[in-house]
Amino acid sequence: MADTNPALDALAASGLEHEITRHGRVSSLAEAAAARGVEPADVIKTMVVRRGEGDHLLVLVPGDRTIAWPKLRELLGVSRLSMPDADAAFEVTGFRRGTITPFGTRQPLPVIADERVLGRRVSIGAGDHGVAATVDGDALVAHLGAHVADVTDPEPPR
Repeated sequence: MADTNPALDALAASGLEHEITRHGRVSSLAEAAAARGVEPADVIKTMVVRRGEGDHLLVLVPGDRTIAWPKLRELLGVSRLSMPDADAAFEVTGFRRGTITPFGTRQPLPVIADERVLGRRVSIGAGDHGVAATVDGDALVAHLGAHVADVTDPEPPR
């Protein structure tokens, strides 16, 4: 049976060398990293950010970090940014939270990658729970035409 996952289709068409991992649902970053055979910092979260009405972008965030809103606002030259609710994020990307990826979105979206994505192999979601693609971070950024900048801070201790 063929995959009908638009992210997997887009990955296959991308020409990027990648390895797909299918591990089922996980309940933590550490669990996801272990299932994918990478460090938590190498699990890349794809976050949808709303700049304005009908104006969204994707931010690639290492798993052990969080968006630094002041840095991102400064980079984009705006005074306000927000995270859309789950329904709005689905409407924009075609993916549910926890499965969002820059591959196969409903519409092309600009991508900003935190600078820490570069220089390592990373694991990024592939459009379904427990499905990920491991790729070279530099190749990922180049393929997506991502703007690279320091846009994250360490996750605060829990």
